[in-house]
Amino acid sequence: MIKATIHHYKGHVSGITITGHADAGEYGQDIVCSAVSVLSITTVNGLQEVVGLDVNVDSDEKNGGYLSVEIPVIANSTKQIQSDAILKTFENGMTDIATSYSKYIKLNVEN
Repeated sequence: MIKATIHHYKGHVSGITITGHADAGEYGQDIVCSAVSVLSITTVNGLQEVVGLDVNVDSDEKNGGYLSVEIPVIANSTKQIQSDAILKTFENGMTDIATSYSKYIKLNVEN
């Protein structure tokens, strides 16, 4: 099972932690794993390349099944708005996946 936690601080997403494997299908055929992976990687890329944030990313690239992202405090209001849009889209996507595939993913949103 994938366990994902979205951390909030003062109304903004401050971090994301994802662990585990969905085991919803054979390797290469697991649509839950694929959905979470694509959404997570796209979110990190958007924060880094579109917004220009220096996010702290820790992952187990060899074995998979672990991603931790820490979002820094953002002083620039334009970057904060952009970051919030990307992270809210991530949260909405994860909520949809967790609702549709609750057998394979547990989502926790901490305020």
